[in-house]
Amino acid sequence: MSAIMATAAMSAAARPSVLSLADHANDSTIIYPESVETDVHKMMQNWYLETYTALDKEADLRPDVETSDEELIARLKTMPTAIEMPFNSVVRNYINMYTGKKRSLVESMLGMSLYYMPIFEQALEREGIPNELKYLPIIESALNPDAVSRAGATGLWQIMLPTARGLGLEINALVDERRDPVRSSEAATKYLRQLHDIYNDWSLAIAAYNCGPGNVNKALRRCEGEKKDFWTIYPYLPAETRGYVPCFIAANYVMNYYNKHNISPALAKRPILTDSVHVKRRIHFQQIADVLHIPVEEIQILNPQYRKQVIPGDIRPYPLVLPANQIYSYIMSEDAIANHNTTLYARRDVVEPSTGLEPQHATVDGQEGEWVTEEQTKYHKVRRNETMASIAKKYGVTLRSLKRANGNISKPRRGQTLKVITSVREFRPYKNQPQPQPDDNLLVKNPETETQPNDSIAADASNPAAQADSIAPAQEGDTPLTEHETADIEAETSEPQSATSVKVGNSFQSSKAKQEASRKHKKKNDTNSRKANNNKTKTYTVRKGDSLYKIAKAHGMTVKELQNLNNLRNDKLDIGDKLKVK
Repeated sequence: MSAIMATAAMSAAARPSVLSLADHANDSTIIYPESVETDVHKMMQNWYLETYTALDKEADLRPDVETSDEELIARLKTMPTAIEMPFNSVVRNYINMYTGKKRSLVESMLGMSLYYMPIFEQALEREGIPNELKYLPIIESALNPDAVSRAGATGLWQIMLPTARGLGLEINALVDERRDPVRSSEAATKYLRQLHDIYNDWSLAIAAYNCGPGNVNKALRRCEGEKKDFWTIYPYLPAETRGYVPCFIAANYVMNYYNKHNISPALAKRPILTDSVHVKRRIHFQQIADVLHIPVEEIQILNPQYRKQVIPGDIRPYPLVLPANQIYSYIMSEDAIANHNTTLYARRDVVEPSTGLEPQHATVDGQEGEWVTEEQTKYHKVRRNETMASIAKKYGVTLRSLKRANGNISKPRRGQTLKVITSVREFRPYKNQPQPQPDDNLLVKNPETETQPNDSIAADASNPAAQADSIAPAQEGDTPLTEHETADIEAETSEPQSATSVKVGNSFQSSKAKQEASRKHKKKNDTNSRKANNNKTKTYTVRKGDSLYKIAKAHGMTVKELQNLNNLRNDKLDIGDKLKVK
C-alpha cells in the first residue's frame, strides 16, 4: 500500500499543477492550433482585404511594447467577460505570439472582424451565451471561411462533418453550410450551449468543442479531486487541446488591447453593407457577375458556402448575399441573369444514349446530306480452328455483339452458320437540291448538223412555206402550249422581213424559241405539281422505337425536312407525339 502511495506521490509531483504552470514558461508538449500557422502573406491577398480595407504593410517592422505580467493580469481582470480569463505562463506565450511574430495576422483578423463579428454576436445573443465566444473562430480558422483542417473540420467554426450533419447543416457537392457565416454560426453557438449544459463550465465546454466530449470525459475520469475544471484535467487532455483554452484567452486579450502593443487594425476603405435575397432558379456566379457587373470574387467572398459557384435554386430556395445597393438590381434583372449564357450553364434533364445509327448532317462535294449508318446481317460458316474471337476480328465487330447475335455461345462448331451483324456508313444527299443549269454558250455543237451558209438556205429564207417547215416539231413528251404562249411565239416569228433582210439561221432561232417556251412551261407545271404534293400532309403518331430518321425515311423525307415541317429543334421524341409528314 505504501508503495502505491509513493508512486502516486511521485506522479503527482512530476505532473505540473495549476499553481506551478507559471513556473513553466515553455510547455513543449503543446501543439499550436492550425490557425496560428496560417500563411499571413497568402491571407493578405484575400479579395476582401485588398478591396475593402487598408493594411499597414509595416506592421511587422514596428516593435512590440514591453508589458509585464502584472499589466497583463490587470488587463485580463478588467475585461467584461462572463468566462473566467486567468493568467499563466501558457497564456503569456500565446499573447507574445500574437503581439510578436503574428502581428500581421492580428491586423488582418481585425480587418475581417468588421464583417464577421456582427454575424457572430447575433448568433450568440440568440442562444443566450457569453459574447466573448465570438473570438473562437479566430483560433479555429483565423476568420477564413474556406479553412479546412488536417482532420477535415471546415469553415469559420471548424465543424466536423458528423457534427455538422447532427446540427442540421447541409453538405453536398454544391453546398457546404459549414462555410456559410450565418448558418455555421447558428449551428456552432447551438453546439456550444449544448456542451455547457453538459459540463456547466465554459472552460470544459470550450475544450470539448475542440477535442470532443469523449476526450474531455476521459480526462475527467482520470483526474482526482472534487473540483474538476480545465486546469485540473489539463495534463490528461490531448496536446492541442491543452493550448486551446490559453489561446482563446490570448485571442480575447489581443482583440481588445491590440492598441497597447502598437498594432493598428486594417482600416475600412468603404463600408460593406450587405443584404440577401432568396434564389429560386439555378444560377451561376458568372451569370450574376456579367449582368450586374460585380466582380465574381466579391460574390464568392460573400457566399462561400457554394462550392462550385452555383446556386441550386431549382432544388429549393437558397440565400444569395450581395452588396445592399445591388439587391434591387438583382431582383429587377433576375430573368436576364437566368437567361444569360444558358447554353454554357444548362443541364439536360433527359438524355437518350446514342445507338450509333442516327444520321449526321454533313456537306460533301458541295452537296448537303447526312451520313447514315445501317445495320447489315451477314452469315458465316465456321471453318476448322476458327473461334468466336477470330470471326469477330475478321468482320470488324465486337466479340460481345457476335455472341449476342448467336445466343451467347462461346465455342462454335465446325460447319455451323453464324449470324454476323455489321454496320455500313454511307453519305446520302438531301432530295430536291437545286441542280446547276447548263450554260447554252458552253454547249458543244455537232458539226454534222450545223447549218452552213449556202445557196439552198438562202433560197429557203425567201420562201415563207419553207421557213415554216424548218421549225422543229415538238419532241415527244413536251407539254402542249397554251393559246397565249402560241400567240407569243407567232408574234415573234411573224414580223415581216424582206428577202434581203433575212439572216442565215432564222429558222433555227424560231425553233429554239419554241423549244425554250415549251421547256419553261413544263418546268412550271412540274413545280406546281411538286408544290401541291409537298403541301399535302398527314398526321403520324410516334410509336415505340421510332426515331426521326426512321419516320423520315418511311415517308420519303429527310430528317431536316421533317424537323422544319414540325418546328423541331432537337431529336427528342416521346411516344404518342403527333408529327406532320408528307
